[in-house]
Amino acid sequence: MRLSTRTLLSTAVLAVLLAACQGDADAPVATDDAAAVAPAGDDNVADPVAQAFACPADPGTAPSGELTATRIPAADGDGAGGLYEGPVWTGGALYFSDFRFSEGFPSRIRRLTADGVLETAIDPGGSNGLALGRDGALVAATHDRKELSRYDLVDGSRMRIVGEYEGLPFNSPNDLVVSADGTIWFTDPDFQRGDAQGQEKTRVYRVGTDGTVSVVDDTIANPNGIALSPTGDVLYVAGGGEEGVLRAYPLVDGQAQAGRDLTSTTVPDGLAVDCLGNIYLTEHTRRRVRVVSPEGQDVALITVDANITNATFGGPQRRTLYLTGAGSVWSLDLDVTGLPY
Repeated sequence: MRLSTRTLLSTAVLAVLLAACQGDADAPVATDDAAAVAPAGDDNVADPVAQAFACPADPGTAPSGELTATRIPAADGDGAGGLYEGPVWTGGALYFSDFRFSEGFPSRIRRLTADGVLETAIDPGGSNGLALGRDGALVAATHDRKELSRYDLVDGSRMRIVGEYEGLPFNSPNDLVVSADGTIWFTDPDFQRGDAQGQEKTRVYRVGTDGTVSVVDDTIANPNGIALSPTGDVLYVAGGGEEGVLRAYPLVDGQAQAGRDLTSTTVPDGLAVDCLGNIYLTEHTRRRVRVVSPEGQDVALITVDANITNATFGGPQRRTLYLTGAGSVWSLDLDVTGLPY
């Protein structure tokens, strides 16, 4: 199902969207050749999105069996009062959203440096899921303004990308991913909607580089985690609550085709992907990550000691798996390179 409407973006805002999420037309794409130009872990490459989706010729070996991630003490917070969400690795640090369960779900963006120092990067942030624009800015799914926003990490400024569909605000944008050409894919459940006006359904959306918003899928109750395959030709979405599903959508000419269910899941949350194509499916209340092959087979299980929300790869070679959850950040060193959001 693919319904379209043109967003009310001014020329200036659309230009920022293209600059932040698409970059120059000649910008490199994540292919094997791009990997040679932008090796994993090189944070000095001019195009962060190309670097983010560049995988080395030898990505390593997938995890197997049962593993346990370790808490990072510097990031310990109040797990009863809120959640950490939306981790992104950029500039040699882990950025993530830190939001509270109080009225309005106030949120700030935190930065955990490689040497274990926790800082506040942007406050207020209002964000949940985070992604990376080609100019190095963060692109965020935000529940405070029910929109996608761009945050400049240098001065903390914020600009709206898109905030409505068919004249109504979104419910509570949750997670997002940016294709190499600047297309944004995001989920819009109703977790932080409250009593505010919003959409009649929870959906998965596509935002084209011309500002057009279209519906990818409206059949998943409260879609949550979203990710792309390493080559950018498959979109993954997890959602559905207690009787959840991980669904894969082939992408043809930048458009999502009919989805195929890879596996069932319980209370799925965020996703990560390694350079072998495996999907790291977090299951919120089960406090675990299922590592699932592109064919839907379970290959490994990673456990944590609190409710979990999301996952990403970081570190010098992007071989450290970072997990966020109830006032906690965990890490686990692996033998495979992954994508940083």
